[in-house]
Amino acid sequence: MTSAPTRLASLWDDAKAAKMSESEKLLYRSNLLGSDKRVTNYGGGNTSAKVMEDDPLTGEKAEVLWVKGSGGDVGSIKMDGFSTLYMDKLRALKGKYRGLEFEDEMVGYLPHCTFNLNPRAASIDTPLHAYVPKNHVDHMHPDAIIAIAASKDSKAMTAEIFGNDIGWLPWKKPGYELGLWLEDFCLKNPDAKGVVLESHGLFTWDDDAKTCYEITLEIINKAIGYFEEKTANVPAFGGAVHQSLAADARRAVAAQLMPAIRGFVSGDQHMTGNFVDSETVLEFVNAKDMRALAALGTSCPDHFLRTKICPLVVDFDPAKNNIDAVLAGLEAQVAAYREGYKAYYDRCKHDDSPALRDPNAVVYIVPGVGMITFAKDRATARISGEFYVNAINVMRGASAVSEYCGLPEQEAFDIEYWLLEEAKLQRMPKPKSLAGRVALITGGAGGIGAATAARYLSEGACVMLADINMDALGEVRDGFAKQFGADVVRAVEMNVTDEDAIIAAYADMAVEFGGVDILVSNAGIASSAPIEETTLALWNKNMDILSTGYFLVSREAFKMMRTQDIGGSVVFIASKNGLAASPNAAAYCTAKASEIHLARCLALEGAEAGIRVNVVNPDAVLRGSKIWEGDWLDQRASTYGTDKEGLEEMYRARSMLKRSVLPEDIAEAAYFFASEKSSKSTGNIINVDAGNVQAFTR
Repeated sequence: MTSAPTRLASLWDDAKAAKMSESEKLLYRSNLLGSDKRVTNYGGGNTSAKVMEDDPLTGEKAEVLWVKGSGGDVGSIKMDGFSTLYMDKLRALKGKYRGLEFEDEMVGYLPHCTFNLNPRAASIDTPLHAYVPKNHVDHMHPDAIIAIAASKDSKAMTAEIFGNDIGWLPWKKPGYELGLWLEDFCLKNPDAKGVVLESHGLFTWDDDAKTCYEITLEIINKAIGYFEEKTANVPAFGGAVHQSLAADARRAVAAQLMPAIRGFVSGDQHMTGNFVDSETVLEFVNAKDMRALAALGTSCPDHFLRTKICPLVVDFDPAKNNIDAVLAGLEAQVAAYREGYKAYYDRCKHDDSPALRDPNAVVYIVPGVGMITFAKDRATARISGEFYVNAINVMRGASAVSEYCGLPEQEAFDIEYWLLEEAKLQRMPKPKSLAGRVALITGGAGGIGAATAARYLSEGACVMLADINMDALGEVRDGFAKQFGADVVRAVEMNVTDEDAIIAAYADMAVEFGGVDILVSNAGIASSAPIEETTLALWNKNMDILSTGYFLVSREAFKMMRTQDIGGSVVFIASKNGLAASPNAAAYCTAKASEIHLARCLALEGAEAGIRVNVVNPDAVLRGSKIWEGDWLDQRASTYGTDKEGLEEMYRARSMLKRSVLPEDIAEAAYFFASEKSSKSTGNIINVDAGNVQAFTR
């Protein structure tokens, strides 16, 4: 058994709240509730407050409903995340309601109720909050409550645990009708503090913001205590039938599985992966009843929308470590899931149902290893995994004290393919050009590497930064995590001459993101010496890093790209010196020429697999470049008879265009070769040197 959760503690600060308006208290309460995943999952649940506001037209007081807007998250919501609607108009909507068959049309009336021209779209849950006759309402999805709601004996358990304080309502899809049900319950049970919705979640309410918050915590804590008492000596999920592999071995298996799965599920769109092997997940994936419970799917609509009808259980046996057989049969397993999903769609579809969506699984269960999730972006993959962990917690509690019940198939379909949900999906912004792509950038702590990473991240890619300088690398990674979000950037120490380190880095990238689509081979050094003074060690160092290093990193990229079988792009950051000789730099120029020819060879080998290989040739990129921070700068300044300050100006002046070349200029060329804009280009070279006739390729 996993360790029992502790009780939720009130985080309410009276001193802070005393300075707040009622709407600000709503925001405060929402953020407190959303800060703990035991209360609700990401994007799940909603909160509201009925507040007297000055009408902008009449100047008179009007009762206004503040409620979490469509698509928001209570943990991170700001004031502009709430919809505001006139309560008198919301009450007037009852006169427009034509019955259950027409309830979806009521969503179209909500914009007519908007207060103060608020552009935040109201969610379908708005009537559920509007018609509860209390000033403050919380609707949460706590695992402990959903374990009750998803149990066969849900109604009886609710009465046993909460008595008359909390009522119970049978399953009803969220919408206008459920709002009327809640109002009717409240009017008939004026002393109730809330209600459990079967297969859904918890509603609690009060006329005071703090009391409402504390009631929510009180009810959740009662449920937590109930399950702690009832399940103390009950083996979870029927007990373990598998033993977990060691942590390193789990990651090794995931690193082999994830690129293969990614290749099978990245059809119309590249998918990004997430791996979880927490104690909670391992307890479930190793359990006797895992397969039976997994087949039932999830119960709460929010869980279901994120995790699909059910997970795919990978045929891995940790005792046999049969990874080769699993990989050989994986394509057939994925195909069988797709066929099953299509059959589910055909059984349940209506005449006006949206077209079949992606039929691949979101969640992949691996006994002895953990859980893998794939989605259109890294954050969604992670959040989908969090939702399935919520579902695991629900199944643990429900199956231990009763019988776990997933949503009936037709009800699940009607949620997944709800026309209102489809409309929300259609309103989502178009994916960015590198959405779902995963890039590895060597020399990621330097000016060109960091600029390229920023360009890729801005277009929706996930980036693994690799460098030998961990201090600088950590600083760059932390900056990008703050700017673009922690989900999309990782860092790994990598010496490109160390074969084992490179292999390990690709395994890390597979586990963190699912695979690789783009390699930017950018790690570099520079040296300057007359040929008579060029030592064998200096020659070999240039060749090891700039030639052998590029070979090793590319070889592993090709292996993973071929496993995925969805193409890829390799970009070499070479140099003008690979085409044009420079004095006192024979080792450097020769190694750079080797890079360029290696790229040509790889372009030939990769074409049949859709792997494109191209070269960007910079010249004189001084700003932010690590190789210009040491002896190379002094050496080149000496070669050209100038000082450090004059070198950049000298390079600018000698160029045909009389312009300095910046890291961002190289990044733009690297983006071009990584994007679909260059989908018909391989074996090519782009010179980004402000014009140098000696480096013309023809």
